[in-house]
Amino acid sequence: MIAVIQRVSESSVKIDGEIKGEIGAGLMVLLGIEEADNAEDITWLSKKIVNLRIFGDENGVMNKSLLDVDGDILLISQFTLHASTKKGNRPSYIKAAKPDTAIRLYESFIQQLESEMGKTIQTGEFGADMKVALVNDGPVTISIDSKNKV
Repeated sequence: MIAVIQRVSESSVKIDGEIKGEIGAGLMVLLGIEEADNAEDITWLSKKIVNLRIFGDENGVMNKSLLDVDGDILLISQFTLHASTKKGNRPSYIKAAKPDTAIRLYESFIQQLESEMGKTIQTGEFGADMKVALVNDGPVTISIDSKNKV
């Protein structure tokens, strides 16, 4: 799994002109799922996201986690994170999970985050044409690949 995490002061996602999910301060997370991903990736990556110390403390040092600041998450599925651009100019998405696998893992990821956060996670809609808006706070943007955890 690949996650691109952006610290935001606000973020929202619209589908067909209607807001599907929105948050204030917190994290907007783009999540790419590949065929090789499993429950271990979900557990490791979700814990990493909610515990990342990327929020400012009283001295302005990035020393607090999402849990510490009681922030929210907007989670968006994005298969294009697994694009391979090694050959030619048209990206290949061969590593991205097929929809049946990806949907199951995406829903499990949402449940895991909700369990760890103790609140509802805002989301987009898997496979939909989404319009994502955000105000990146910092800016702070971090990319994490669960296959690089060791």
